[in-house]
Amino acid sequence: MTDKKHKSVGGVEGILRGLGDLVEKLGDLAEKGEQLKQGGEFESKTHDGRDIKGSYGVSVKVGLTEDEQLVTPFEKGEDTSSMSESAVKETAEPAVDVFDEGDIIQIIAELPGIGPNDVTLNLHGDVLTIHAERGAKKFYKEMLLPHECSNEGISTQCNNGILEVLLKKRVESNE
Repeated sequence: MTDKKHKSVGGVEGILRGLGDLVEKLGDLAEKGEQLKQGGEFESKTHDGRDIKGSYGVSVKVGLTEDEQLVTPFEKGEDTSSMSESAVKETAEPAVDVFDEGDIIQIIAELPGIGPNDVTLNLHGDVLTIHAERGAKKFYKEMLLPHECSNEGISTQCNNGILEVLLKKRVESNE
């Protein structure tokens, strides 16, 4: 299939036109078991008159068996006409919340299918790395904490794929 380049005064109009074309093609794909590659660009103006540009891209292949499922990432500025290679990210980045609770930093991470023995934590000053792996499920997250923390007294709990980490803030002495 060919790429389309939509230029319109309204960026939303270009996006909706592209999505409309995609939905139409998906119906054809479902019947034939083919592959669709479509991408494009749109230009618009903001409410204050500045020019903005956007791009979109998608690659869909239907009629695959479970072992043949494909996911093709799309990068901004990528030439979508050459989307023939497919890739599936093996490692997911978990959803993480960080809370500053006075003397403690609390981190809550969602790691579905992961148990307490599947998690590895590395703390270096104010950077915490979470790595978790069980079978085909792999998670990795590196985050900057709001304060430097101590490696001593780290408390962790992992129940039903929810990891809770408590870190003591490093106390700075003024000697």
